[in-house]
Parts: sequence; C-alpha cells; structure tokens
Amino acid sequence: MVGDDIEAPKLASLPIISVEPFLHPEGHGRLSAAAALHAACSEYGFFYLDISSYVDPSEPVELTRLAHKFFALPQEKKDTISITKEDNARGYQKLKENVTNGKADNHEGIDFYKPVETPDKTKPLWGENQWPDVPGFQERYKHWVDKMKKLGLVVMEAMATGLGMTAEEWTELRGKVDDSFWVMRVIGYPPLPDGYDGLSCGAHRDYGCLTFLYADPTPGALQVFLNQPGLVVDKPGTLPPEQGVEEGSWINADPIPGCVVCNIGEMWEVWSNGLYKSTLHRVVHKGSNYRIPFFYEPNFDARIEPLQAALRIQEEDRKVRGVLGPRKTYQPVIYGNFLLKKVGSNFDTSKGRYDTD
Repeated sequence: MVGDDIEAPKLASLPIISVEPFLHPEGHGRLSAAAALHAACSEYGFFYLDISSYVDPSEPVELTRLAHKFFALPQEKKDTISITKEDNARGYQKLKENVTNGKADNHEGIDFYKPVETPDKTKPLWGENQWPDVPGFQERYKHWVDKMKKLGLVVMEAMATGLGMTAEEWTELRGKVDDSFWVMRVIGYPPLPDGYDGLSCGAHRDYGCLTFLYADPTPGALQVFLNQPGLVVDKPGTLPPEQGVEEGSWINADPIPGCVVCNIGEMWEVWSNGLYKSTLHRVVHKGSNYRIPFFYEPNFDARIEPLQAALRIQEEDRKVRGVLGPRKTYQPVIYGNFLLKKVGSNFDTSKGRYDTD
C-alpha cells in the first residue's frame, strides 16, 4: 500500500491514441500521432488504441458471445480440443492449467497460432489449431485474426515513423514481421476465489511484439505496473522474482468503448535497445469476464537486434547529457528460439516438452 507521506500516482489512466491517421497513406495528423505513440511506448509501454474507425463495434461483441457459448459447454466437451491432443500449445487449457511465476492462473482459455505448412504435433508449436464446435466461432475469429494482422502492420509502421526510421530501415523491419507468427487467446475468467494463492493471471511481461487486447466492459481487472521510484506495490511478492525489487504502483486499465489496450512486448524492448520497455501487467477478476488478446509477433525465424534509429536517439541523448563510457546494447535473439523457451513454462502439461539449449 502507498505510504501516507508519498503521493499517489499522477497518471490516472493510460494515453489514448487513434489509429485513424495511419489508415490512409496521407492521413491527417500522422506525424503528431506517431510522436504520441513514441511517447507512450517510451514512458509506459501501454496505451489505448482507438480502433473505432477500423472495426465495427459489433464484431468484438459477437466474439465475446461466442466465447461465452464455448466456456459454458460441459467440461468433457471442452476437453475434446485440449492442448494435450496437439502440440501442448494449440487448443484448450482448463481452469488453472496455465501457470505464471510458478502459480496456477485462475482462468481457462483456447490458444491459436499461425498455421504452419507441414504440421507435426510432436514438434513444439508445430501442430494444428483446434476450433470449438460452436456455430460461427471459426469464421468470426478467423476474420478477427485477419483484421488484427493488418492492424499490427499499421501500428508497426507508425512506430517506425515515431522512431524516425528511414524508408529503407522501415522496409528492413517490415521484413521481420510480414509473416507474423501471431498468437490469439480466447480467455474466460471466473471470479477469483477469496484467499486464492495466485491471480486470475499473474504479473508478467508479454514476450513478443505488440498485443491488442479486447475485453468485455468489466472494470478493475487488468492492472498495469508503473515503475515510479518512491511508490511501493501493495504487498510483497506481486512481481516476478526475476524482476528484483521495483518501486511503483498498479493502475487499472479499464476497457474503453471503441479501443483495444495495446502494449509492447520484449522484442520491441530489444529493437529499441531499452528505449521502450515491456511493462508488467496482471489480471485480477472479482467477476466473470472474457478477454481476447491478439499477439502480433515477429516472423518465427526473425533475428531481433537493436535498430539504428533507436541507437541514434540514445546516442543523441547521451551527448546532450554528457554521458561518457560504453553504451549498454541488447543482445540479438532469434524470435522462434526465444518463443519456445517462454511457451515451455506456460502450462503444466508442457513441462519438459519445449526445453531448448
């Protein structure tokens, strides 16, 4: 809990940025919107993306209705598309099967990944997607995937503009996300039981590129951690152990009509050489709720390394501040290898399946 002698966080909510200027080649306000996007990624790593000019508001409402129909099915019916019947990644996970920071999360869900050309469920992440036997589910959700993939590329270009990338630099970066190894989750959250040793979804950072989260109107569920020296979290142990002791506070990121919550993943932290931070967040539900996060990720074999545009910004800042000595530089990673190590610890059923050297 924040002490009496410490001010509460100044930020009441996350910034709102409209995607409208980026939907047209010569859209009015592109540069100012790109600058706002750059500021949001630099300061918070989270923001609301107003997609009301891009998505009919009835679409995500229908997705929520279909999710409700699936999660209301008998357990044995849901288990017919269990991740254990595929590659231990694609398919349904029952309540408390998902694990964060070593504790079971109080939610159930279905995970879908980019289809691969030669599926092989004995290979990590290389199986086939399993679709619920709910009328309209597959058609509607595939349409949503198509829209979110296009949105991902639009936001990537906007971020490139905000970083001051040249046309050639953007073309190179685009080539690392133009065959996105996307992930979509459909998640059902029952009320969190009193005294439960865990959360609806524990504190974590997203490990890919961009996350677009649609959630039903339930308030007070998604919480974002703002790293602010002088402020303390409400109780010990709410941050993953590997993060050490960070000072800051949790703010609610409640749904806003016409918007998705967008946050950057760890691959953007590498690309920006730490200029952008992948921010901790968690989910705490006191009532039932449905969430549909879409993860726009790099290509599976993409080499992720600091962008020259980000390094130029950092070098200029160092000159202005008179900073001397070597600059910290993030090490390159191959996204697919990074993903395998992360997904391998997500579910109890997959322990040992995705271990890599």
